[in-house]
Amino acid sequence: MKVGVDYYPEHWDRALWEQDAQRMHEAGITIVRLAEFAWSRLEPTEGNFDFDWLDQAISVFARHGIGVVLGTPTATPPVWLTHSYPDVLPVDNKEHAHYPGVRLHRCYNSPSLRLYGERIIDRLTRRYGSNPAVIGWQTDNELAANDCHCEYCTRGFRSWLKTKYETLDNLNREWGTVVWSGEYSDWMQVHTPLGGSPHLNPSFLLDFRRFSSDSVAAFNRFQAEIIRRNSPGKFVTHNLWGYPVTADYYDMFESMDFASVDYYPATDLVDDSKSKMYHGALTLDLTRGVKRKNFWVMEQLSGTPGCWYPMSRTPFPGMIRAYAWQSVSRGADAVVQFRWRSARIGAEQFWHGLLDHHGVPGRRFDEFVQFSSEVNRLAPLLEGTTLEHEAAMLFSHEQLNALQIQPQADGFDYLGNFKRLHSALLRIGVGTDVINWRDDFAKYKLVVAPMLYLIDQDMAANLRAYVEQGGTLVLTTRSGVKNMDNVCLPGRLPNLLSDLTGAIVDEYDPVGKDRQRIKFESLESEGSGGFECSQWCDILSPGTAHTVATYSSEYFAGRAAVTKNTCGAGTVYYIGTILDDAANKALFGRVAEDLHLDYMPNLPEGVETAVRRSSATRLRFLLNLTKEPKSIALDCREWKSALTGVHSRGGNLELAPGGVEILVD
Repeated sequence: MKVGVDYYPEHWDRALWEQDAQRMHEAGITIVRLAEFAWSRLEPTEGNFDFDWLDQAISVFARHGIGVVLGTPTATPPVWLTHSYPDVLPVDNKEHAHYPGVRLHRCYNSPSLRLYGERIIDRLTRRYGSNPAVIGWQTDNELAANDCHCEYCTRGFRSWLKTKYETLDNLNREWGTVVWSGEYSDWMQVHTPLGGSPHLNPSFLLDFRRFSSDSVAAFNRFQAEIIRRNSPGKFVTHNLWGYPVTADYYDMFESMDFASVDYYPATDLVDDSKSKMYHGALTLDLTRGVKRKNFWVMEQLSGTPGCWYPMSRTPFPGMIRAYAWQSVSRGADAVVQFRWRSARIGAEQFWHGLLDHHGVPGRRFDEFVQFSSEVNRLAPLLEGTTLEHEAAMLFSHEQLNALQIQPQADGFDYLGNFKRLHSALLRIGVGTDVINWRDDFAKYKLVVAPMLYLIDQDMAANLRAYVEQGGTLVLTTRSGVKNMDNVCLPGRLPNLLSDLTGAIVDEYDPVGKDRQRIKFESLESEGSGGFECSQWCDILSPGTAHTVATYSSEYFAGRAAVTKNTCGAGTVYYIGTILDDAANKALFGRVAEDLHLDYMPNLPEGVETAVRRSSATRLRFLLNLTKEPKSIALDCREWKSALTGVHSRGGNLELAPGGVEILVD
């Protein structure tokens, strides 16, 4: 278990480096990340390299027992490169080049980026590949699929399509280009989707996103190969940015040893424009599922966020420590705070670090030191522990991209609705793995597979085999709508999944933000008024399934909304609408009870739990992520606090705002 910080020696006077390294050592920091944005300092002009400053910085940290993670600097091509070789810059859908001087301003298919990127990575990895102070490598920074329309992406897209479809006749047929006279008669007519119109052929748009995603994965693999050649035995990772993104992270991380994530939970704690990009525990569970093992947090919230938009709230007392422990509880084996010092220069001057601009330690720094001290003390207990769950959710970049291309209803959002279901399990303490929808899920008691909008025979067969062998599957509305070419299937919804659900969709109503009422047959907690639903209403006709819930509003009142079907030795639930939070919690609470899952039905709002275990150790984390004190009823007869060593018997556990407890079984 490691604790670290992101540090930018190139931004600070060298006289500060020794002072900072000493203070880091005293704070319990064991790793720093360096150089991921430093191309212009490593290669100030074309072919002229300067590694002396990085040599000195690494030496300073090594003297204080601090290991170094080096980043490859390709996220920020220097001005000399973009000026002399403009093909490095991405081109937007209006065929205008992006301007240099920001970050991530590079086309993954640019010959010049590949040529000069390979040279700087090769020089960097040859120089430091065997340096004992360098413990591993991070490729680039926050890779995401560029919407690039340069000549190299256009050629690459054509080649990608030729490999997939072989002939134009096949492409025209599978895309359905006959609509609006879109048929191609020559490969040179095929271009990337210029203009940015949302009315373009959806099969075309989805394939372009797939090509863009493959370009990112290839770029990441290209870097990993250089690193492993010159620095054998050192790990290679990448710091993913949150969701939603076009790039398929499962493909992108195939070449990595483990996943890392940049994690900035919302400090405003409300659903405003800034907090919508953060998905809390779901982000961490998604990251763990990318490689299906523990991960690193390469950037963790340290202070007030703010750059080119208004600043958010300052983390409340306890928040930095609580969310760092949340990362650990969900599988992080390293937490690296962004950043050590708040920047005095550049665009991120108000994205605050552990130290404010004056450099004097304060409340946030002291809170981090408390976390660091606790982690270092508990490291032997945490060593070798992982998360082992009986429930899984299937995440699909394919569904995310297809549903972004064609939004289904007002407010209907793949990731938002995925988070609703994840939150239902989170709020009752059901540990859940979030994994690639194409991965093996046979071991789980419960599998939730939301919005399988795109489907094929292979996936339908995998789901069927899982259920017939005794699994419990939850499917939702907007499943089985299209084939993998983004073309609507001809049968009754949910098409290839109808034999599993035992029900068909008689008709549907995209109700959007018009809230509807729903009544469950046997959920006592709902009260007399029932629950609400919105966005989409499938009006179901059960066959072999029986009705779990009916609508109680509008013209479809009395019709089935949620069904349950027996298939082989297993069970399939079909949720034909988007349930409100209370309904989801009640329904999944019943499912968890029926399956005898490890769960905590009475967790207070805003309290999370997770369990890390090894063959010898079981650690239950309880975290109060709110600004109010919370009381948790424990059903265990006695427990021991890993943090304090105190033994207690049953009763209630009191957690202060931002409070953390770790129970040892």
